[in-house]
Amino acid sequence: MELTYDELKAELLELQKQVAERAGRSSKSAEFKVSAKGGVSMYGLGRFPVTLYYEQWLKLLGRVDQLRAFLEANKGALKMKAAQPESS
Repeated sequence: MELTYDELKAELLELQKQVAERAGRSSKSAEFKVSAKGGVSMYGLGRFPVTLYYEQWLKLLGRVDQLRAFLEANKGALKMKAAQPESS
């Protein structure tokens, strides 16, 4: 099936719109998607997504207080980017 010029043009405009929307998003916005292998990928933390399976996310969430304490205790040894206000 071949698309007509007008159909291709409309599809191109839609793709350009999607690219522009993605480029306009804040780098701090978090997005979640289900990966092809059934994991949950979190986008927005860095260049690449963080992907964990369901049980791993629950295990991580169950240790949030422990993680926060660890981060505070090791704050001096950790590399940090310039301070940026958190969006809650």
